[in-house]
Amino acid sequence: MQQQVPPWLEKLLGTAFFSVCRTHGAAARSECNMYCLDCNCDAFCFYCRSSRHKDHQVIQIRRSSYHDVVRVSEIEKALNIGGVQTYVINSARVLFLNERPQPKSGKAVSHICEICGRSLLDALRFCSLGCKVVGIKRNGNTSFMFEEISSSSSTRIGEEELREGSQQDIYPLTPPSTSSTRRRKRIPHRAPFGS
Repeated sequence: MQQQVPPWLEKLLGTAFFSVCRTHGAAARSECNMYCLDCNCDAFCFYCRSSRHKDHQVIQIRRSSYHDVVRVSEIEKALNIGGVQTYVINSARVLFLNERPQPKSGKAVSHICEICGRSLLDALRFCSLGCKVVGIKRNGNTSFMFEEISSSSSTRIGEEELREGSQQDIYPLTPPSTSSTRRRKRIPHRAPFGS
């Protein structure tokens, strides 16, 4: 059976970020907000990266509302993030590492996380990478690994993309103007003056 969760991912999700680096604590950029996917070790700072992880695959963790996030552009190189809700924060598309508690609201929501019940903006399955890990372990019907696509299925996928990419279905062309179309505004008709 193919491994569904990369070995470094669970360690990443359990890592504490944004502590001060023990080695470079006096330096300006010494908060530990980097993680090496090759070494699978603890978080480290900007200076540790340049000295110990120079040619490694490293991602930078950021904070949003006291929660750890990672840019989609960084994580999607190493991980299939399909089914996980992404957000735009400070003009960058990000996703949350771990589930975020959400108070129960009385509003009806159409999309919720399968694991924690958090409301989602889009029709996706998970609110974070952590929830996707739990979903994989529970159900096993999704994966973080990129799947190999055979040539026949890639042709089929290409045809579907062309069909979906047709903007005519979504945004019909502007209808041609004909002489029978009515203008919105005509000569104004005033109420007759009373005598």
